[in-house]
Amino acid sequence: MMLRMTAATPASPSDLVPALGHDLADRRIAILRHIAAGHSISQAAREAGVSYKAAWQALDVLTNLAGRALVERSVGGAGGGGARITEAGQSLLAMADALEQARAQVLQRFGGPAGVSSAAPGLGLGLRTSMRNLWPCRVGALQAQGAQVRVWLLPDGGGDASGIAARITEESAQLLGLAPGLPVMALCKAAAVQVLPSAPRSDVHAQANAWPAQVQRVARADSAGPREVVAQLPWGGSGVGYAAEPAEGESWTLRAGRKVWLKVPESAVVLAVAD
Repeated sequence: MMLRMTAATPASPSDLVPALGHDLADRRIAILRHIAAGHSISQAAREAGVSYKAAWQALDVLTNLAGRALVERSVGGAGGGGARITEAGQSLLAMADALEQARAQVLQRFGGPAGVSSAAPGLGLGLRTSMRNLWPCRVGALQAQGAQVRVWLLPDGGGDASGIAARITEESAQLLGLAPGLPVMALCKAAAVQVLPSAPRSDVHAQANAWPAQVQRVARADSAGPREVVAQLPWGGSGVGYAAEPAEGESWTLRAGRKVWLKVPESAVVLAVAD
């Protein structure tokens, strides 16, 4: 069975801009470069150091972001399939090259952004996201768990926190090039952060993403819904979340200076990598 994707209409540079958000930060553009050099998808995967499945996923993501087919590809058949970069794919690579050169010139001119965390130089300055929580970190360790990888992160500033854990797919870990010591940005939306009056009842020392914190601000409640809380974390950063509803028969008062606990599901932590 042969599957083929073709470019239907020519792409303008503005059409391809969304796909450039993945240049430098992971290996998706690198895979496209290897295909442009005449490699098959399997060869491109080997050159980029990712699995064949991850290479396919990378091309799918880039194609969705660009809104155009970036490669013409066939799967299966007597010849084992192949891939050829499209005109839109060539344009995307040219734009990525120009962007990389411009970025290098800016960093050389200013010697790197002063005051920016070493964990993700410049990433926070150019990152627009709805995520309220952004924590500069370094990868501490990676633990394979079936088709997923548990990534242990060491926040900048250290402190007494046990660190941050994120759970991602094996393909995502490969495409991001995750390895111990790599600077990353951990992101999490405020709605995923639960603010508790005391330590979770389970074994805190065995539980990831449960940290003691001190309330800095509490938003006024405009309705009966949960209140937004900003609290200082052990490593010096801030966490934004929502106060958990008290159990039946219990009550607790939120105020600045109060000790609380912040709890985040591992699957709610998103990772971003800068060049």
